[in-house]
Amino acid sequence: MHALSRIFVVAVVFSLSGFATVATAATPDPTDGSWTLNLANSKFSPGPPVQSQTRTYATTAQGVALSFSGVAADGSKTSGQSNYRYDGKDYPISGSPDFDTIAVTRVDAHTAKSVQKKDGKTIGTTIRKVSMDGKVLTLRSKGTNAAGTPFHNVMVFDKQ
Repeated sequence: MHALSRIFVVAVVFSLSGFATVATAATPDPTDGSWTLNLANSKFSPGPPVQSQTRTYATTAQGVALSFSGVAADGSKTSGQSNYRYDGKDYPISGSPDFDTIAVTRVDAHTAKSVQKKDGKTIGTTIRKVSMDGKVLTLRSKGTNAAGTPFHNVMVFDKQ
């Protein structure tokens, strides 16, 4: 292959890969935005359920910024936050007595899996799925809380 032809091929490949990167970066994360817990469609085992929760996700240059606030089953106010990437690495999260880090990976465009840990020990997993119409966010969580009680919660959120 002629040297000039090789330079052209390399330039085309780099420009196409740059286009793919720009196209991927421009695709919004379906979790971005504010979500409110729909208690009627949620299930908490063993319970009792939280009284309310609002979650906000925002894609940033550093990854995903998550914040949440609400009212616990006992009436106390709750809040927390985390900044993470979809790379499976542990990132700090505040606002839970049960875990202090999460590690999140992408399953597909609408689904992610997270592993929650306390002091480096896995305590639970969550599958987070956004409906195809982008209006419902479902978190299916299983694990053992700080008191040693197994839990299986399905939290359903409506997009605001």
